Amino acid sequence: MPTRPAFLDVRTSARQCRWVERLTPAQSNVALDIAQTHGMDEILARVLAARGVAAADAPGFIDPTIKALMPDPSVITDLNAAAARIARAISTGERVAIFGDYDVDGAASSALLARYLRHFSIEPAVYIPDRIFEGYGPNPAAMRTLAEDASLIVTVDCGTNSAAAFEAIAGSGTEIVVLDHHQIGGPLPEVAAVVNPNRDDDMSGLTYLCAAGVVFMTLVDVSRQLRAGGRNDGPDLMALLDLVALATVCDVVPLMGLNRAFVVKGLQVARRQNNPGLAALASIARIGEPLAPFHFGYVLGPRINAGGRIGDAALGARLLATDDADGARALAGELDALNAQRQAIEAEMVEQARAEAERELQSANPPSVIVTESDRWHPGIAGLIAARLRESFRKPAFAIAFDANGVGTGSGRSIAGFDLGRLVRRAVEAGILEKGGGHAMAAGLTVRADRLGSLRAFFEEQAAERVSDLVANDVLEIDGALSASGVTAELIDRLEQAGPFGSGNPQPVFVLPRHQIGHVKPVGNGHLKLSLRGMGPGSLDAIAFRVRDEPLGRMLSENVGNGLHLAGTVSINHWNGRRIPQLRVIDAAVPEG
Repeated sequence: MPTRPAFLDVRTSARQCRWVERLTPAQSNVALDIAQTHGMDEILARVLAARGVAAADAPGFIDPTIKALMPDPSVITDLNAAAARIARAISTGERVAIFGDYDVDGAASSALLARYLRHFSIEPAVYIPDRIFEGYGPNPAAMRTLAEDASLIVTVDCGTNSAAAFEAIAGSGTEIVVLDHHQIGGPLPEVAAVVNPNRDDDMSGLTYLCAAGVVFMTLVDVSRQLRAGGRNDGPDLMALLDLVALATVCDVVPLMGLNRAFVVKGLQVARRQNNPGLAALASIARIGEPLAPFHFGYVLGPRINAGGRIGDAALGARLLATDDADGARALAGELDALNAQRQAIEAEMVEQARAEAERELQSANPPSVIVTESDRWHPGIAGLIAARLRESFRKPAFAIAFDANGVGTGSGRSIAGFDLGRLVRRAVEAGILEKGGGHAMAAGLTVRADRLGSLRAFFEEQAAERVSDLVANDVLEIDGALSASGVTAELIDRLEQAGPFGSGNPQPVFVLPRHQIGHVKPVGNGHLKLSLRGMGPGSLDAIAFRVRDEPLGRMLSENVGNGLHLAGTVSINHWNGRRIPQLRVIDAAVPEG
């Protein structure tokens, strides 16, 4: 593939990226077709075409619907069997237990299934494992406890790789249904059903779903089977899409196909604030504007996750499942306080991890995969540390917290194009890790201290060539150029039609060429607030998140009064009833000449 020319001749930016235009010449023709055929704004048409949207598909992309995008649930292997078993439990009034994960997807999936069952007067026992003492996924002790009272256990967002744990209740009479989406790491458990679009024998093409999406599709089929049996009193599943949208955004799965409909329609439900837990959390977080994917991913999600990271792992699931407004406010307050504690712990740990990473990267043989570790870190924060390292150094990164017995629990985050979950599974197969698995972009592992050196060596052997190639060819794709005066609320509203934006559907990135920085003011936790002015009249507010101690932050601070090429995304800042356009700066470059 020929090398694309550098946009505005930027070959090395503050973030060491090469800027290129996202829209290819062939896509330019598609953009013209979209604009002329459907009467769409030219800049919106260019954004759609650059994301591979064909002219005929543009209207459906802008208005995705569940009806148009959701296939018959039975296309997912084992889903019919799972739905039949859950429907039988409902029809006979069985006692059901739900075993979930401690992240947002696990909490939302647990709450989604619990709300559905509660509609039929079945109050399920919901079990969320403790991240530190139990770790991820089902364990024998928890299975035995749940089997004492439940004839059906449904695992959500976990269970695919838990055959050993399930053996603990073999012969007990309690059946198990697995609703999951994680990559496969061994033989499937022998249970009533394993619903996972990532199974090797699944041809549905729905590998991009999060667990809540899998649960939703299963419940669609449960309702269908109940209606076939004469029961027409099921809940309105569309009213539960706020939970699916929340999980889809927070689990960073691709916003493509059915996931787009889940998020678009789920946001509409969430904005009605019918879920007391979400409403209480939005209130305590002081969200004074319509809920958007940003709020799910960066405001509500971290608070729901806080319980699983440093507190009671079940708090998030209880919050999302409750119908008690007073109880929801209390739970939201507890999660908000835990999130504040988490932020303080994270800041200290990130500083230590970044110093360790910098030492390694400045060594004679810098690693391709960053591995940091400490016996003083909280294991619940490891994933956040890994994410910060990945952002700062543009390489896959792990953070591992070791306990007093020399057992480390770690989390990793990857860069686009590198499958971290596969790397971890290979390390398990090689006997280096105690256990591990995950997704392409995120993974977890357990390793003993005496195997840490072997792990680092294995990562280098397996990943060095691929990571080096990705880093060397790192580009920032640009959707176009704008001026400060051209960034208006009306423009942003038009662009939002191409959303929701996230993994698989990146938010449009625009460059403001040669714009002067009026001032730079530190705000919040390492953020910078700026004012920008172009050649014409008017100025534009801008903000750059977590960059104060990064090369980008230094470039911005050192160029007050000077002109820079500034790359970023545009959005609306709601303030005192006003809608103020702003640029979120993600990169900058000094103009040539």
